[in-house]
Amino acid sequence: MTAGLALLAFLLIAVAVSGTLLVVAKLLRVVSTKHEPLKEQTYECGEVPSGLAWVRFHARYYVVALFFVLFDIETAFLLPWATIVKEAGATGLVAVGSFVVVLMLGWVWASRKGALQWQ
Repeated sequence: MTAGLALLAFLLIAVAVSGTLLVVAKLLRVVSTKHEPLKEQTYECGEVPSGLAWVRFHARYYVVALFFVLFDIETAFLLPWATIVKEAGATGLVAVGSFVVVLMLGWVWASRKGALQWQ
């Protein structure tokens, strides 16, 4: 079986399984007819909520979260390369090196702007 045919088979199976799951979930859905006031309360792991649920977070929190996601995705892109580092050769090393350099330049820029400092 060629790689293209295997990929096509994988995609068809993935689409068929996910489509079947969506259709079955739609057909077997359970709708609550009784209104429960407990469903509208804030859930905090079994504890009684303290304070309001609508608390404003500082924008810096979201910036730090975005940087976390950025570097998490960088790790996800580097892992496949690390598994084939010997086969990739010098071309692969240059490509991954440029990828890491661009991300590190962004990190240095953000550090100099003070985006990563929690005040």
